[in-house]
Amino acid sequence: MGSESESSTPVPNLRLDDLLEELQTRLDAARGTRDRVHSLLEAVLAVGRDLELSQALQHIVEAAVTLVDAEYGALGVIGEDQRLSRFIPVGVTDDQVKRIGALPSGHGILGELIRHPEPLRLTRIANHPASYGFPAHHPPMRSFLGVPIRIRDRVFGNLYLTEKRGGGEFDAEDESVLATLAVAAGVAIDNARLYARSRRRQRWLEASAEVTSSLLSGSAEQEVLDLLLTRAAEIAGADLAVVAVPLPDTGELEVRIAVGLGAEQHRGLVVPVEGSFMGAAARTGGIVVSPDVQKDPRITVGPPRWEGLGPAVVVPVGTVERGIRGVLMLARASGAPLFDEGESGPLLGFAGQAAVAMELAERRRDSEQVALLKERDRIARDLHDLAIQRLFATGMTLQGATRFIEHPEATDRVLRAIDDLDETAKTIRATIFGLRLRESGPAASGLRARLVAVVDRAAHLLGFTPALRMTGLLDATVPAEIADAAVAVLEEALSNAARHAGAGAVDAAVSADQELTVTVTDDGIGLPEGGRRSGLANLTDRATALGGTFTARARPEGGTELVWRVPLPDA
Repeated sequence: MGSESESSTPVPNLRLDDLLEELQTRLDAARGTRDRVHSLLEAVLAVGRDLELSQALQHIVEAAVTLVDAEYGALGVIGEDQRLSRFIPVGVTDDQVKRIGALPSGHGILGELIRHPEPLRLTRIANHPASYGFPAHHPPMRSFLGVPIRIRDRVFGNLYLTEKRGGGEFDAEDESVLATLAVAAGVAIDNARLYARSRRRQRWLEASAEVTSSLLSGSAEQEVLDLLLTRAAEIAGADLAVVAVPLPDTGELEVRIAVGLGAEQHRGLVVPVEGSFMGAAARTGGIVVSPDVQKDPRITVGPPRWEGLGPAVVVPVGTVERGIRGVLMLARASGAPLFDEGESGPLLGFAGQAAVAMELAERRRDSEQVALLKERDRIARDLHDLAIQRLFATGMTLQGATRFIEHPEATDRVLRAIDDLDETAKTIRATIFGLRLRESGPAASGLRARLVAVVDRAAHLLGFTPALRMTGLLDATVPAEIADAAVAVLEEALSNAARHAGAGAVDAAVSADQELTVTVTDDGIGLPEGGRRSGLANLTDRATALGGTFTARARPEGGTELVWRVPLPDA
């Protein structure tokens, strides 16, 4: 009883200094609690105002460090593979981060919190069984406090705090404050993600409208594919973007455009539908996602071309039912976040809408082609029914009038005029024949259309579209053998310019008169002395076989001029 009475000494018996000291301590504790609550409320309001996700994450970890008075803090975002896909440190300098090396991926104590998403408070990190120690150049850390951040029922990531300032330990109140901040952080992160998703959806809609407008306004398909690729890469934050289209003959996929990291290994590549990452999307007509494209088992063909890349997604442009018009692939650098459903879903819709616009544009071009053909038929009929008949009648009149002309020179002039009328009639008949040529199958049979197709193919190798000028009755007066040779000559000349000339501009001209002439000029490095000329020898052989000539010379202003001439048979 005596000890009990001593321990419960009434306040009046205490010395006045002790009383004042205890009162001050309680006032300081109350003031500290009040200040901490205010700081917590201010932190909650601050992180709640952030709509950009990256800013929200940075402010959350900075607020956490301040609230629990820690030297170091970090926020780790958990990826689909249950490892840290993002790590935001506070308290270490950029130089320290560089010296430490790769950021944590979720081992040791950090992984413990991922595996068991409950608050974890440690006096000494090294004493925990899951501790791996620290890498070289890592600042020393002793005490630890970690709490999970949940969004609804899913763990988004974790807050990690180390080294209580002053050498103390994190207490239960620190844990409670940090857990409260984590709840507010989950709400702020969810709001930021919803905002980012709505912004991204708006950007996809704007990009779709831009692509559709470009197609329906008559832009070339190559320009539209460039636009499609650029907008998709910008919105999705991709480091590599690729568009491949099916080849009409084999059905294989040819990479038409590639920009970004490692683009040179992809550009111009032809891969089969079976055994390739892009082919998987063309075959199934759906989204194909890879967490690490370097190690994806679906890639079994083609040269190594994925170095430095990690997450990737590929979507078809079109559908299996209506026809796949191509595939769009986006990839990020190794270690970058995966393409989640919120990103790949709108991408599929964007590509599908682009396919619909391409189909509408193709039908519009078909209708324009039909109208053009009808107009050609009308012109051909008018030429046949009106112009030729009038020329024939005029020639007959002049021929009948020669017997009334007494002066020999006048007679010769009239006869020459009659010959000119006959030649004009022949030219018009050839023009009528050319106007009435039709396409057979996917490729045009006329020489003009074949030459245009050669130039289009060469544009992918050159990086720009060569200029092409065509004069004369190419479709009507050039025999099939010479036409085939001319197509091969133009293809060979443009290929040489792409591989060897280093040109910034290439001009091609094809004309038919008494002979067929193919001229190709460029502003490249010119003809090298003593270089290989196997391609030029082929052009010479083709000209010689048809009784023609071929010359290649360096242009005075720089570059090369190739001239291939073959005589045409009499019309």
